[in-house]
Amino acid sequence: MYEVADKAVTDRAQDVYRVAQEKFERSPDWVSFYREVLGVEGCMRTIFRTPDELTQFEQTPEYQQIQQMVAKLRERNGDLAQPKEPTRVITVRLPQSLHDSLRTEAHEKRTSMNKLCISKLLQMIDEELIPSDT
Repeated sequence: MYEVADKAVTDRAQDVYRVAQEKFERSPDWVSFYREVLGVEGCMRTIFRTPDELTQFEQTPEYQQIQQMVAKLRERNGDLAQPKEPTRVITVRLPQSLHDSLRTEAHEKRTSMNKLCISKLLQMIDEELIPSDT
């Protein structure tokens, strides 16, 4: 397990970055890297346990560098999950105009809508931009 003591956010961010860098240097598939570093049971959530701590970590340069690692691994390995982890399908209802915008953006970037949407889902979102259900 990872040491969590009462270290400052910057120290803990460097701890997560070190773990990510070690894993990245082994050239894993992007899905394994994501799961082990940023996933629900990954080192990021082991070290940053509360939503507030996660939000603080997502503002650090270390988090941005880890996002770059994910992008590089996706570029190298493609978007298909390895047999170790099954893929899941979600259905998202969205207005036609948003769908058209995504389709156009994917075409302009010479990528698939699936890859574009995965890229967008992997990005941090400001909590204030997410409507509440209440």
